[in-house]
Amino acid sequence: MAERLSLEAVNQQGYEEFIQNFTNIVEHGMLIAGAVWSYRPFRNLDHLHQCFCDFMDSLPAAGKQSILRCHPNLAGKLARRGQLTSESEQEQASAGLSSLTEEQFSQINKNNATYREKFSFPFVICARENKVASILQGLETRIQNSEELELQTGVEEVKKIVYYRLLDKIQDASSTNHPKL
Repeated sequence: MAERLSLEAVNQQGYEEFIQNFTNIVEHGMLIAGAVWSYRPFRNLDHLHQCFCDFMDSLPAAGKQSILRCHPNLAGKLARRGQLTSESEQEQASAGLSSLTEEQFSQINKNNATYREKFSFPFVICARENKVASILQGLETRIQNSEELELQTGVEEVKKIVYYRLLDKIQDASSTNHPKL
């Protein structure tokens, strides 16, 4: 893991340095990091997290769908090829997705395809808060949702992912609460 940054150091970063350090807080989110940079100075980790969340909430549906489309399928082709971002690789491994049985892999692959076909974006869930069984259950349950509900649910899961990635990035994080999602 890279060296963690103090909030003071984050607030002093220029635009390019901030982008370099925060592009994958939201998966492949260079534009989001660029927008959030302008909200400096950040009072604490919760304020920084809220800035990311507020920006995502301000987007129209098409922008929110784009955020979800930047996420890889869980245990998908990119994972099998070793082409995930380091953040996604660690998160998927922590959920047990890097050591699936063939049956689990087949089930998750089938459900991922059904989900993506229905919604046109991948299933996103905060892997750090789940293990294989709950991910499989979540996929089966959420496939039944409306597109509007699933878009909202997916973005809320991204917000959880953002929270944990910020905890990894910021030292002495004075977070007062888990995201209210």
